[in-house]
Amino acid sequence: MSIVSRLLSVADLDDAATADAHCDLMCGVYNPAQARIEAESVLETMKKYNASDDDYFKTRCIIIKEERAQLAKEHLWVLWTDYFKPPHVEQFPQLHDLFWRATKAAGDAKKSNDEADAQKLLDLIDEIAEIFAETKK
Repeated sequence: MSIVSRLLSVADLDDAATADAHCDLMCGVYNPAQARIEAESVLETMKKYNASDDDYFKTRCIIIKEERAQLAKEHLWVLWTDYFKPPHVEQFPQLHDLFWRATKAAGDAKKSNDEADAQKLLDLIDEIAEIFAETKK
């Protein structure tokens, strides 16, 4: 008997309690700060890229910047899909557009070395963070 089969045979699934949570997990695990940290890295990497004349260094900057921008996008998606719910959209009708613009800005930052693109991403994440904070009250 496999370990999974043994575990399932021991668990009485009919008596399992149902958990009801607003989020995918209990509140407290989601935070737009994760996306912001990655976006800050994007901006700082762009600054270092633009200040350098070393082609090898600049190549490394691009790789790191693209990874960090993708992570910012993924953190935004998780926040949007797992934390925010229909009542939030009713209370903050701009949420859908805000997340769409923020994830697009993360994609733009991946394709660009313009510091303004990274700053736009940070500004949009800050808007999301303000709404997030309101939902926690």
